[in-house]
Amino acid sequence: MTILPLSEGSFTIDKTKLFIPFDTSKDELQDRPVGSLLVEIQPFVIITPEDVLLLDAGLGFEKNGELQLFQNLREAGIDPGKVTKILMSHLHKDHAGGISRLNPQARKYELAFPDATYYVQRQEFAFAMEKGFPSYMPHEIECLKDAANVHWLDGDGVIDGYIKYELVGGHCPYHQVFRIVDGGETVFFGGDNAPQLQQMKSKFVAKYDADGKKAMELRQQWWEEGRAAGWKFLFYHDIKTPVFG
Repeated sequence: MTILPLSEGSFTIDKTKLFIPFDTSKDELQDRPVGSLLVEIQPFVIITPEDVLLLDAGLGFEKNGELQLFQNLREAGIDPGKVTKILMSHLHKDHAGGISRLNPQARKYELAFPDATYYVQRQEFAFAMEKGFPSYMPHEIECLKDAANVHWLDGDGVIDGYIKYELVGGHCPYHQVFRIVDGGETVFFGGDNAPQLQQMKSKFVAKYDADGKKAMELRQQWWEEGRAAGWKFLFYHDIKTPVFG
């Protein structure tokens, strides 16, 4: 498998849940509001013999009238139209912004990847539409509801014999994680339950998790299992180490 991080840059986020760009070469974290976290926003592409997989979809920011995600895909040598599957860990706005894009003529949001299949937990979508702003952007993800190319997931299972998904909760009530097993390799994507390498190595309970204790316990479990089995870990919010293993 070929793994390609698609960094959208570094940001700080505080209790307002706004993502403010952060230049690591000149900005200082202490100049941001108290409690600000410094994170990378980093979807991933995995190329397998069967598929071009996109794991989460970034913030949905645009540059020169086009999704930054599309530009990042092209810079990685991938035509956005060739993405076959989009695996969504959850639907928080920093992971789901690139799911859709605004059609200015129709004045509505449409799926950004009409030829790909989206894999979304059914309960996560219902929760996102109910809970809404600021963690979720219902108007941007509502187009998932009746789209023919959305495959709704209920609990745990396997996609096409090699992509395992598991509904685990933790960071949010209906968060899911993925293990992609192909060609003797296992790639693990834990979304915001396993966002950074350092969190895997320490007993860290995050206040921003719905169930911080459970998320911490899951990280310890995955870290022990994955290190023993030689998994590759993908970290969506890690500035220094997007891929480990």
